[in-house]
Amino acid sequence: MKFIKILFFFVLLAVIAGVGVYHFGTKAASDKVMDYVSTELENSGEIEKVKETIQNDPQLQAFIQEGNQHVDESKLPFTTKEEAVKTVVKKMGITELQSIQSKVKDGVTAEEKQEILNKVESKLTEDEILALKVLAYKELNQ
Repeated sequence: MKFIKILFFFVLLAVIAGVGVYHFGTKAASDKVMDYVSTELENSGEIEKVKETIQNDPQLQAFIQEGNQHVDESKLPFTTKEEAVKTVVKKMGITELQSIQSKVKDGVTAEEKQEILNKVESKLTEDEILALKVLAYKELNQ
């Protein structure tokens, strides 16, 4: 009986440790990704290229323009870039995001763009996508 109590204690401890590692590990990974992406975009001048690409693509403009509609931001799942990155990293995973980045880096066709949008829409909820649109619209119109 004493053995079962000790075994139960260690199993419980392992479960608590696993939940802690998942929670704090995801937070640490998303913080690291956010820092890396922000620094990389600012230092390389890529943010201006992204803005220019969006300005030249009516489909992307229309997609992001939906974030300008009368949206009650208090009902959105996140309102900051940091929260957005954490959510996207949790739902899509770092390897999936790296795959998308490598595709986009050299330019994308209309089919590839639609494929990426379909992946994002399959992993995120409508509210999360709307929150991303609101953040993108704010970022582009600063």
